[in-house]
Amino acid sequence: MRAVIYALLVLLGTATAGAADYPTKPIRIVVGFSAGGSADLVARVAGQKLGAGLGQSVIIDNRPGAGGNIATELVAKAPADGYTLLVAPSAFSVNPSLYRKVHYDPIKDFEPVSVLTTYMLFLVAHPSLPVRSVKALIALAKARPGQLNYSSSGTGTTTHIAGELFASMAGVQMTHIPYRGTGPQLPAVLGGEVALAFGSTSVVPLVQARKLIPLGVTGAKRFPLLPDVPTIAEAALPGFEVTSWNAMFAPAGTPVAIVKRISTEVVNGLRQADALEIFEKQGLQQEAGTPEALAALVRTEVAKWAKVIKDANIPQQ
Repeated sequence: MRAVIYALLVLLGTATAGAADYPTKPIRIVVGFSAGGSADLVARVAGQKLGAGLGQSVIIDNRPGAGGNIATELVAKAPADGYTLLVAPSAFSVNPSLYRKVHYDPIKDFEPVSVLTTYMLFLVAHPSLPVRSVKALIALAKARPGQLNYSSSGTGTTTHIAGELFASMAGVQMTHIPYRGTGPQLPAVLGGEVALAFGSTSVVPLVQARKLIPLGVTGAKRFPLLPDVPTIAEAALPGFEVTSWNAMFAPAGTPVAIVKRISTEVVNGLRQADALEIFEKQGLQQEAGTPEALAALVRTEVAKWAKVIKDANIPQQ
């Protein structure tokens, strides 16, 4: 018995010392998408601030593929020592319901570190569509069940499931037209191939140029650059909200002291003026917070999108 107790004390002492000495080598942040995208940008800003705060190098490791699953599974299996982290978008909570084979559990296999940024989507219409409000759109969709179509950047993406949630809450039928990314998605609605789109902040200049008609935003609050555009919730569907996010995670079992230190450095760094300026130019809101807040968000999002995907009969990939 004494030997067992001694062994436990040794392990505890080693873990405590490891947390106290952390970090002693470069830290890797894995991103499941190519360089240049939103998640990559956020990871690089967060990584720079984390490195400065910890006095250690931070390397960004892009591992694109399978909607982010390759990177997520890699980090889930990484040593829980604080030297391998994940920056993932809200697909992190959606993919387990969307893919047949996902080798990770978003709740059990990770230690939440912090939300980093959030952003809303924009419901926009081609100018030829005879509606100028969400209520008018719902009325038209009810009069023409299945005839109105909307584009997305791909099946299962936020721009798709936002449309499914909208249709479900509004009690209408709309036809989903998936495209391969946001590149072809927006030209489709600009050219009138589709009537509607749930788009990212890339639609804002098109709205300002009056090439697309803004009907509503999916966030809980109005978008500062388009203050006259109501939220969908206030316009017609109370409780409707789709807020996409980027967040940081560590493998499950990472010492609490290390997780808290990483979280503290990231939060402090992202609140600095240069980081805020970068995010503002991209239409991103800085939302860095506690590990507990991110844990609650993930639990809510996993349940929410599992129901939407099931109710909409979105086929698993």
